[in-house]
Amino acid sequence: MSMQNKPQMVEAVMFFSEQRGICKEMFFPEFEALLDGVVNMPEFADEQVRMAYLLVNPRLLIRSVVFFYLDFDEKGAADTGWNLPLRHLADNAGRGPDLGAGPIRLACRSQCPVSWHQMHLWDPSLAPGKNDLVLLRDAVKRNALGLLVEDDSAAMVSPERLQMVAEDKWQAPDAVREAAQQQVEQKDQEHRLKTAQLIKQQRLRITTLGKQYEEEVARLKLAGEERLRSLQTEVHNLHQALRQQEELNASLKEQLGGQGATLQKSREEMTQQLRALERHGRTEVDILRSQFESELQAKVAAAVAEYKEQVAIRDVELAYRTEQDTQLQQDLERLKRERDEFASQGGGQILERLSKLGVVFVVYHPGAGHLTIPLQDIARYQDNPMSYAAAKCFVSEAQYRQWLSHYQQPTCEASLPSGDRCAMPIDRVETPSRFVIGDSNCCARHKAGSRLRTVS
Repeated sequence: MSMQNKPQMVEAVMFFSEQRGICKEMFFPEFEALLDGVVNMPEFADEQVRMAYLLVNPRLLIRSVVFFYLDFDEKGAADTGWNLPLRHLADNAGRGPDLGAGPIRLACRSQCPVSWHQMHLWDPSLAPGKNDLVLLRDAVKRNALGLLVEDDSAAMVSPERLQMVAEDKWQAPDAVREAAQQQVEQKDQEHRLKTAQLIKQQRLRITTLGKQYEEEVARLKLAGEERLRSLQTEVHNLHQALRQQEELNASLKEQLGGQGATLQKSREEMTQQLRALERHGRTEVDILRSQFESELQAKVAAAVAEYKEQVAIRDVELAYRTEQDTQLQQDLERLKRERDEFASQGGGQILERLSKLGVVFVVYHPGAGHLTIPLQDIARYQDNPMSYAAAKCFVSEAQYRQWLSHYQQPTCEASLPSGDRCAMPIDRVETPSRFVIGDSNCCARHKAGSRLRTVS
């Protein structure tokens, strides 16, 4: 074999799909051409594809693996803002399982040597029967890329070069036992190494499952907080409506009480007049009684008419308010339609044309990384970028803002007895969902102090 054809360590990239496992393989120079826009892949249009970067030795054994994401636009072109240092991550990654050539170097979301690239990596499945590392090992063994393989067959020794040791120097039984003992120790050592690799693989799997559990808990926590805020708002509105109704009932009750007292007073006055007239004669009593009854009926009729008038006035006011509410609702719907028409005729058409031309709207938020914003989410992002980024991190907007303040200046926020801020440098929490107020933003001394106060 000439020097030009001597096998070397090869860089390769493999594509994963949900249905077929590994669906595409290519050399790293081909992958660079894809990143430079020389070629497109329409079969991956408008998708985020899981990929693996491999370093393969001449014996078709994997030495390093980096699991990462790559976004494609609607035409199948790779994301132009993608810039992961794959070779650097592969050379500095931690140890992983043994795939035939000793423990590999493995970089994934749960084991990333560069923390700010963690959000662009993914964790492989290590479950029996669906192990992504086993899929990669088998794919490399199939050698669909046509890699040059090193011939590791031992060199044949010609019979004439073989020499026989004298019989008196043959190995004694003690030496045989010693050699057997060494072989047993060697097998025991190999067994220990395999056991250690299996334990490390299980730990990596446990770390992956733990991170998935944390993300699910953060998502459920955010949904619960939003539901709680909605219920609190609804309860507040109901309390306010009840208070208004109680005030209206109290006002009407006060009015009825005053009018009843007035009628009672008039009745008493008429009764006194009637008793006085009874003493002056039966005729005058009858006259006064008839006058009293007529006046009482007139007053009752007046009171009834007054009540009916008040009821009519309130009915008119209620109808007027209903008409106003209807008019305001129509105006609101008209304004919404006009706003939608204006939005569709203005910036929306421009954004849609830019999207059709292949423009991708990408923003960067700490904790969420580079976010590709779909066209239908542009308005929601413009209304509240912080809320949009917080939703991508599975936390509330308030927690995201507090974490961002800590992320930009990782110092202790506890107050000293003098009133000044502690400002002791602390470890930065890289993930918003792991940030806890009163713990993540305090130094060890103030964490312990807060715990003691809580216990006491």
